[in-house]
Amino acid sequence: MNDLHKALGDINSIRRQVAHSTEFRGYGPMTLAATGVLALAAAAVQALWVPDPASHLASYLAIWMLTAAISAAVIAVEMYARTRRIHSGMADEMIRMAVEQFLPAVGVGACVTFVLLRFVPTAQWMIPGLWQVIFSLGVFASCRFLPRPIAAAGAWYLLTGLTCLMLPDQRAFSPWAMGIPYAVGQMMVAGILLHAARGDGDEA
Repeated sequence: MNDLHKALGDINSIRRQVAHSTEFRGYGPMTLAATGVLALAAAAVQALWVPDPASHLASYLAIWMLTAAISAAVIAVEMYARTRRIHSGMADEMIRMAVEQFLPAVGVGACVTFVLLRFVPTAQWMIPGLWQVIFSLGVFASCRFLPRPIAAAGAWYLLTGLTCLMLPDQRAFSPWAMGIPYAVGQMMVAGILLHAARGDGDEA
């Protein structure tokens, strides 16, 4: 029985090593592009319904957190289905690896937002820029199992986040300070993945 457990442990270890050296193809380009369109839609909603976000921060946060939640849910559903189809036997390991790469960025973003809202109200204007900078770290962390050009998308989010942090207080809450960076960034990621999928002869 001990030999059986050891053999199963060795098999699981091999599966993890193979998964870590395999390019992840669970992200759907069209779904990622759709989340970029969703970001523009959220920016339009903010422009119409929350013209003064600095004075209605709860509404501002609700719009963008809901947008992030919907985007994450849509991506997760397709990622699960695509990974099962494309990576078959290694699906569980590949999904776990993808989640592990991005989860720290999500956690840090949530913690930073809470701290600024609860303890540093004068610095709340930094939230949009910090979100983008932290998101860029998640993209960079995912680069090792995605096509190399994905790093360009990480650099884009870092650049837009830093630019947002350089804006005066009120301008940082502009709907387009969030909408344009995420729309362009997600479209960029979608284009890179689509090009890689076609180059490998995979289903896009």
